[in-house]
Amino acid sequence: MKFLTEIACPADLKKLSMEELTEVAAEIRTEIIGSVSETGGHLATNLGSVELTIALHYAYEIGRDKLVWDVSNQTYGHKILTGRREQMNTLRQYKGLAGFAKRAESPYDHFGAGHASTSISAALGFAAARDQAGEDHHVIAVIGDGAMTGGLAYEGLNNAGHLKSNLLVVLNDNSWSISKNVGALSKYLTSITTDEKFNKLRDEVWEMTGRFRRRDKIRDTMSRVENSIKSLLVPGMFFQKLGFRYFGPIDGHDMPLLLRTLNNIQGLTGPVLLHIATTKGKGYEPAEGNPTKYHGVGKFDKLSGQMSGKTAGLPSYTKVFGDTMVEIGDRHKEIVAISAAMTPGTGLVEFSEKFSDRFYDVGIAEGHATTFAAGMAAGGSKPYLVVYSTFMQRAFDMVAHDIALQQLPVVICMDRAGLVGDDGPTHHGAFDLTFMSTIPDIVVAAPKDGNELRSMLHHTAAHDMSGPVAIRYPRENVPTEMTDEVQPIDWGKWEWLYEDTEIVLVATGTMVATALQVSEMLAEKKMSVGVVNARFVKPLDHEMLDQLVASSKLIVSLEENALRGGMGQAIAGYLSDKAFEGRFKSLGIPDQWVTHGTRIDLLKEIGLDERSIADTVQKLIIESTRSASSFLRKLRFRKSGSAMVEDVIAGGTSNRTDKSE
Repeated sequence: MKFLTEIACPADLKKLSMEELTEVAAEIRTEIIGSVSETGGHLATNLGSVELTIALHYAYEIGRDKLVWDVSNQTYGHKILTGRREQMNTLRQYKGLAGFAKRAESPYDHFGAGHASTSISAALGFAAARDQAGEDHHVIAVIGDGAMTGGLAYEGLNNAGHLKSNLLVVLNDNSWSISKNVGALSKYLTSITTDEKFNKLRDEVWEMTGRFRRRDKIRDTMSRVENSIKSLLVPGMFFQKLGFRYFGPIDGHDMPLLLRTLNNIQGLTGPVLLHIATTKGKGYEPAEGNPTKYHGVGKFDKLSGQMSGKTAGLPSYTKVFGDTMVEIGDRHKEIVAISAAMTPGTGLVEFSEKFSDRFYDVGIAEGHATTFAAGMAAGGSKPYLVVYSTFMQRAFDMVAHDIALQQLPVVICMDRAGLVGDDGPTHHGAFDLTFMSTIPDIVVAAPKDGNELRSMLHHTAAHDMSGPVAIRYPRENVPTEMTDEVQPIDWGKWEWLYEDTEIVLVATGTMVATALQVSEMLAEKKMSVGVVNARFVKPLDHEMLDQLVASSKLIVSLEENALRGGMGQAIAGYLSDKAFEGRFKSLGIPDQWVTHGTRIDLLKEIGLDERSIADTVQKLIIESTRSASSFLRKLRFRKSGSAMVEDVIAGGTSNRTDKSE
């Protein structure tokens, strides 16, 4: 590394020549490929944004000037240039660098994000705060064409055009469809329209026309001519109608052009949008050839690009889900599947290919996807809405207002529920049981394994649901072998997996397999613990709970979901209403943001791994036993009429004479 070793902060870039900046770009790509090959992460997007990252740090004073990245999964080059190069080998590792921008990690990370379409609104907020404070620094938002499918981006654009604050939005377009516009004519036009002399002349002509009697008509004609020329050559009229000065598209890998353009537009007032075209995976042949495959990757061989092979074994929940969707799609022609730009990630590729007329990818627009599904259900279709748990948070209002309130039979399938590991707090599915359970007339389910997931999906396909159903499942592999037959499911009912009514673990979803392991661990210590599969979180199985109230001394609930508002709190409320006399303890994700790292590390950190749970339950058993023993010892010394109190507790009476000891 000839240059990167000398770059401790963005200011060091400004000492380099244009030729040297090109070398820096090559070094950054080498660094990114090397780091991601060891840690996994987002590869293609980061390789495609290298020149842009360098140009922004070169042209602006990032730190004083505010830079907001959309999604922020393309910030690896930014991290390298802002003093974190030596830590890149810890990327997405437990207690290492985050895979996204993170305010607590660096003063150069002005705004954190893991979801799409937030950058323009956030950057406009920075601009408004700057204006309120009477300051004059620049604010830049970088957003990709994919994130422009989200409605929030257009809300931000609309408001920015209205406020007319100084703001630069860089649209990083890595779609191949834009390539035809990145030619000499477009490049030439942009170089003219961003040129300082041109804009000065334009402003002077505009001012001069104000002296004429027919100035409005003259100015209108000038604008029409300018817009007509631009509309023939560039796709920017939409943004101009929203109040932005639009420039581009230009080649986002042409460093001199990028720098010249950024320098030229710095003096413009009001909102400006610069449209650049880039190539995902730029500079790394495997990623350029298959940017979808190399968008988010695990470990791989950096020389060949070969992904680390997955060991043969149990399939992932996502694979089971995708296969089952094809099964029920074959049997039920009214079934449709809806994705929000996550077709491969949710396992719907085969369904989308086999039933292309019954598959809809609506883009990064979870709110729209949800109301779209509601409309399809109201129109007679049977929609399966498939979204990552963390992204489903964005559509809470639509689930409540558009689906549940109207009792529409939409099946909401939430992948990546629970702790997802390396992507960290922006992507953990920690809240779905909580927010879904607050909605009336909804069934919320969490299968214990792949077979149960398959059974739930077949049940919803074969029966007319009276309202929405939400099924959540993790990113992990299923814990048990898949069977050939689809087992029927007693809908809405829990099941005993190991029946012991005095001490019981009530577990849901991923925690069921954990509970079984905990039960075995405690059995080795001569402690008998029952396990209930609470596969339906809403409504609770009151019949099973009544059985536990009548016979259990200790109940512990387990869920890979936030404790606040989760299954445990719902059970606690029911037990309180029933005047449960035993002890109840709820275990789940505490009221905190869980960091990134392997799922094993994270579960251990929050006390949800097998050993931690076993230790907690053992402690509760011992405490309960000691408490009961102490209580009974005290009772032996008390009198209650002619009957010993312990006899009363036992339900009997005694005519024995009290004896003092």
